Amino acid sequence: MTEETPDGATGLRDRQTTGEDRVQMVTRQLSEPKTVNWIASEAEWSHEPTKRVLRRLVNDGVLRQDDSGTHTTYYPDYRQQAMQEAMRLRDGGRTVEELTDRLAEMKEQIRDWEEEFEVESPNQLRATLADESLDPDEEGRRRDIAREWTHLQRRIQIVGFAIREWDFLAPNAEHADARS
Repeated sequence: MTEETPDGATGLRDRQTTGEDRVQMVTRQLSEPKTVNWIASEAEWSHEPTKRVLRRLVNDGVLRQDDSGTHTTYYPDYRQQAMQEAMRLRDGGRTVEELTDRLAEMKEQIRDWEEEFEVESPNQLRATLADESLDPDEEGRRRDIAREWTHLQRRIQIVGFAIREWDFLAPNAEHADARS
C-alpha cells in the first residue's frame, strides 16, 4: 500500500486522507482475511482506532469477522461487493448486449485455456507447474493465467448476475412509477 504514486507521493498518508478513510481503502482491497494489526499497518494508522473502524464496518455489513483462529481476522462481505459491482455494471453506460458480448469473450478465453493446457480448472493448471520440463518463463506464464482464470470465473458470475437482474438493478428513478 505504500508504493510510489505517479505524482511522487509515497504512501496513503501522503494522499491527505483520514485514518478512517485509509482503513476503508485497505479493506476494500482485501482478497483474504487479515488481522487488525495488518490492516492498521497498511492504513498507516494505530491499532485501537483501526479496530473501532473495523467493528463499525462489521456492524454495517461491509466486512465479516472471523474469531475462529488465533487472531481475529476481517474480510469483505463478498456478496455485498458482488451486488455493488453488478450495480456499477448496470449503471456504467454499457448496454445489456455489450455485457453479454463481454460474458461470451470471458467464457471463450477460459475454453481456450482448457484446450491449450488440457485442464478444466485454474488449480489443475497450477498442478502442471510440477512438470520439471517447464522453464521458469512458462511456469510464470501458467501462474499468471491461473490467477487470471480465477478472476474471470468470478467476473463471469458477477456479469451473469448483472445480465439476469438487469431490470431489477435499474436505478430507482426507473422504478418510481411502481411505488406510486
